Amino acid sequence: MLASDVVGSTIAIEQGRYKQVNMSGAATIMAVINAADGVDLPYVFGGDGAVIAAPPVVAEACKTALARAASMIEAIYDLELRVAAFPASDLRAKGGDIRVRKFGLGSGARLAMFAGGGLELADELLKDVEEGAPYRIPLDDASPDLDGLTCRWEPLAPSHGVMATIMAKGLGSGESGELRYTLDEIQRILGGDAAEAAPTGNRTLSFRFPPRGLKLEALAFNAFTPFKARFWRIIMESLVQLYAERFQKQVGPYNAPEYRKEMVSQTDFRKYDGMLRMVLDLTLEQEDELETVLEQERAAGRLVYGFHRSDSALMTCLVFDLRSAAHVHFIDGADGGFALAARQLKEQIAG
Repeated sequence: MLASDVVGSTIAIEQGRYKQVNMSGAATIMAVINAADGVDLPYVFGGDGAVIAAPPVVAEACKTALARAASMIEAIYDLELRVAAFPASDLRAKGGDIRVRKFGLGSGARLAMFAGGGLELADELLKDVEEGAPYRIPLDDASPDLDGLTCRWEPLAPSHGVMATIMAKGLGSGESGELRYTLDEIQRILGGDAAEAAPTGNRTLSFRFPPRGLKLEALAFNAFTPFKARFWRIIMESLVQLYAERFQKQVGPYNAPEYRKEMVSQTDFRKYDGMLRMVLDLTLEQEDELETVLEQERAAGRLVYGFHRSDSALMTCLVFDLRSAAHVHFIDGADGGFALAARQLKEQIAG
């Protein structure tokens, strides 16, 4: 189990660097996937870090890629990443299991859903200076392959009122069982279909030229080519995308109408990795009602939660192959939604 975490992410977010924080977490996933030589890897994006499960056949190559990504992030974004590798046997010996299911998003993408407490244990060890030391991966100054990591879309403005970032963790041995009522209530509040509150849609997706994330992407796009070459490649690709989006055309492999349809479903706006994580586009009434449900369940001792409001959401994209619809898009609250929701959740655990 490979894990990454931005050190001091809350401070970086307070400095307005939440896009760099998101890009750093996504970069570790992209680097490891590119190093896996086609092996399908389960992973989860946590906003300021990531966890990736790598089988033994590609474990060493993936560890090297993770070390290289962490070194590059420190050099280009001035952010420190903790990176570590935890054998599944060690996590199980310490009381954490790893169970994985895949959730289909569309024809070209799936999300991994983790249970068993192994990810939470890995996160605790990653941040523990002493206990986590044996698992830390030393950084590698060689260049990682980050081809496919992009951030060209505008922040997603809510179409209903507010973007809410939600984290909820069930208490007790049932793990997800304590969340059953909450999940049912979320469905009820959203009118029976959580997809109706997905942050991506024709009313929220907006592309501009040049992209705001142009420099961030060019810095990390592919370290095997010079920065200027990366920069101008993104400029040219963005011009093509601008034309295709404006006239809803297909240019080469980029089919604007189809890509938009795929993006609506192929996001990680709802996921489970030992806790429920969601980014939802809510009305103010839905927001109030959902927060009331969460607070009632917390008072009943069934869960702890984090809840953060923002005026938009950020999207960071992994594009593997446009022709086969192989792309997935990570969603987070625009001003550090998951990191700030996690702070509230941890305060509830401690309090």
